[in-house]
Amino acid sequence: MINLDDFKKVELVVAKILEVENIPERDKLYRIKLSLGNEQRYIVSGIKQYYKPEELIGKKIIIIKNLEPKTIAGYQSNGMLLAAYDGKELSLITVDRDIPEGTPIS
Repeated sequence: MINLDDFKKVELVVAKILEVENIPERDKLYRIKLSLGNEQRYIVSGIKQYYKPEELIGKKIIIIKNLEPKTIAGYQSNGMLLAAYDGKELSLITVDRDIPEGTPIS
């Protein structure tokens, strides 16, 4: 288990998906461009089999903002999107109201 102080270090924020790029020769990966309000960044994520690009664009999701950057399939990924997965289906964690991008989750 992690303690509350460790959990508080995780920066969860609202992000809006702006673009979704297919990564050639990778059947699970997208490179996703996000708006966090005052900045834009890319996250590489293995959600291709669950979503088409047009289903993702404009969606407001929750991401972990302060992960160390990681190179995946030759692309730098700056964060992690949050999703629920039951072993068959995957669902992105979204907001149900029009919350501005970059808003912290508390």
